[in-house]
Amino acid sequence: MTKLTDSLANDVSRRSLLKQLVVGVTGATLSGNALAQLGNVKPSGPLKGAVNHSVSRWTYGKLSIEELCQVVKLLGFKAIDLVGPEDWATLKKYGVDSSMCNGAELNLTDGWADPQFHEALIARYTAHIDKVADAGYTNLICFSGNKRGKTPEEGLIHAEKGLKQVLGHAEKRGVVLQMELFNSKVNHPDYFADNSAWGIALCDRLGSENFKLLYDIYHMQISEGDIIRTIQDNHAYFGHYHTAGVPGRHEIDDTQELYYPAIIKAIVATGFTGYVAQEFIPTPSDISGQIASLRQAIDICDV
Repeated sequence: MTKLTDSLANDVSRRSLLKQLVVGVTGATLSGNALAQLGNVKPSGPLKGAVNHSVSRWTYGKLSIEELCQVVKLLGFKAIDLVGPEDWATLKKYGVDSSMCNGAELNLTDGWADPQFHEALIARYTAHIDKVADAGYTNLICFSGNKRGKTPEEGLIHAEKGLKQVLGHAEKRGVVLQMELFNSKVNHPDYFADNSAWGIALCDRLGSENFKLLYDIYHMQISEGDIIRTIQDNHAYFGHYHTAGVPGRHEIDDTQELYYPAIIKAIVATGFTGYVAQEFIPTPSDISGQIASLRQAIDICDV
């Protein structure tokens, strides 16, 4: 996950956007005309309610967290993914949920499948579980980390041993740890949890409803495909979903190979009540174009 940087042109676009966002005292009321003034972004009707929508914070790094909260309210959904404690007060100001909390991890490569990181991870996650619970949130992301020559079985043994030292605390506080599945073919070389079978085996060993898998559709299409059947057969293990187009990790429209309406319908059919978070990198360079991409993605997934 990398931070996007602003150009002068995008700073101008951002200021222009904010002038068009009329926000009330609590940030909860936006001008009905604001969306229509944003070029290609057009108001669509109320969301259908079958899907809890979210957007990943890092993919809209050109906006401040406050600006992104305003966009979320403007587009009619209610959550932002991958937000840490430093930004929770802003989310609460706007009535936006932190659908997947972060900040306890060391990084994406040094994770639970390697015992050399257990001491640090146990301390960090124990403290962060309390922060998440005290803030009234539920989901906290975690990562397997890299293999570093270990076999799948060795990784499972180490991850089980480490995670069991914090799962009891998570259960007491009502926090769900969610390990994200990545592909190791394109984006995250050597990552351990690069297939659903390994993650499911870890879930079975831990045997806790407070440990789930963050099923990233983009990553798993690259790693193994068979997305809909995997969801249908294993949905009990999946506590959260991420989207993005394949190849390229951009918009989820007809420029890429996945057909998201069918995928989201399959998720809804399982009875899933968690969040589906957009995690694609928008291709437009201007802020209004990026927001239009987000609006389109929400519409595509609002089955």
